[in-house]
Amino acid sequence: MVPNPYYAISNYELSQLDNTVKFTNLPETCAITIYNTNGTLIRRYNKSSPQNFLDWDLNNQVGIPISSGVYIIHVEVPNVGEKILKWFGVVRPVDLNNF
Repeated sequence: MVPNPYYAISNYELSQLDNTVKFTNLPETCAITIYNTNGTLIRRYNKSSPQNFLDWDLNNQVGIPISSGVYIIHVEVPNVGEKILKWFGVVRPVDLNNF
């Protein structure tokens, strides 16, 4: 997961309105589940592509931006195992007055 920690900006963002982080070094098939520290499901991805990365736009399952804080990421690879990561992000508020 890069960048970790995320401080309101990353090199993966294409514009001032983008919020993007990447899961890197992923196998072809895996499931990624993101939880907040209360255990609430934030987002779930089922990856099955030859790319070894996956972008996360820092939105939850219904497209609402997440809040700043610590998140738990569970990566499960079929017939291999699982990995649990911690990620910290500070998300900047959107200021539409500057556009």
